[in-house]
Amino acid sequence: MTYEPVWGAIIAWYLFLAGLGGGAFCTSAIASWLYPQAIKVRKIGRVIALVTVCVGLALLMLDARAGFMHPWRFALLLDDLSSSVMSWGVVFLAVFIIIGLAVVIVEICDSRFRRANPDGVWAHRHPQLAKNGVRVPQWLNIAGVVFALLVAGYTGALLGVVSTFPLWNHPLLPVLFVVSALSTGIASVVFCGELFAKDEVEALPVISRTHYGLVAVEMVLVALMLFVLNLQSTDAHATVMSLVAGKFSVQFWVLFVLIGLVLPFIVETWELFCPAHANHRALARGVSALSEAGVMVGGFFLRYLIIVAALPAGFMAGLVF
Repeated sequence: MTYEPVWGAIIAWYLFLAGLGGGAFCTSAIASWLYPQAIKVRKIGRVIALVTVCVGLALLMLDARAGFMHPWRFALLLDDLSSSVMSWGVVFLAVFIIIGLAVVIVEICDSRFRRANPDGVWAHRHPQLAKNGVRVPQWLNIAGVVFALLVAGYTGALLGVVSTFPLWNHPLLPVLFVVSALSTGIASVVFCGELFAKDEVEALPVISRTHYGLVAVEMVLVALMLFVLNLQSTDAHATVMSLVAGKFSVQFWVLFVLIGLVLPFIVETWELFCPAHANHRALARGVSALSEAGVMVGGFFLRYLIIVAALPAGFMAGLVF
């Protein structure tokens, strides 16, 4: 007897991109508050947030097939806001995309003002804006952060609706997904920052320390969730065994644990507590970029493995009888 997963890689990509987009927006908002001089890093986070969430939503519609051909059918989900997590997810995604689009438009205007010729029409009509640029209103930043966190949490709660799967119905899963979303969001911004804003990305100590803590918390949450899950039921035990010692063990230990958590944690430790690395800036930047890429790889495989490795309640009983 075999079991085919309910969802596959496309949904894993959707969950990953939606969470990463939310985390990238939070990163850009923090950068705008604490490091107003990090203009490129801030804008990188805004663009990543909007693009990844939109791509993730397109993948969700593609997986739904009829939904991709008739996207307006997703509006029907709004009929059940009183009890449907998916309905609220549509609201969170829609509002977040609107906010993300508005913020990106403001950032584009900011770039145009900053590049304006002193004698040009933009600078002539708005000299103060040409000098200081255009800033995203604080209320819009705060609203974006709130809905970014709601989108990240929703990706975990969406799986928890399917109560027949012990791994999906675990109360720590939404928390784990939020932590992972923030971690991958920071990783995406820092990775792109290493390519396009090297000097700025090296001057973000609070974001670096936050990322270090998030990776550590994620390791603890994964270990705790699997430990509790292993004692929960026969099916839950089988799911854990398939991850740590079975069919998915190589992906779990190599792509998620080693590349996605352990190596980035070691690199972050080196960067934060070994200041001698500053004497080798080119090497440090390369190692940092690889570390951030590893975090993103691990973030995807976290969601992929949770989807494909989950066994429904009663599955092991079916094997017996």
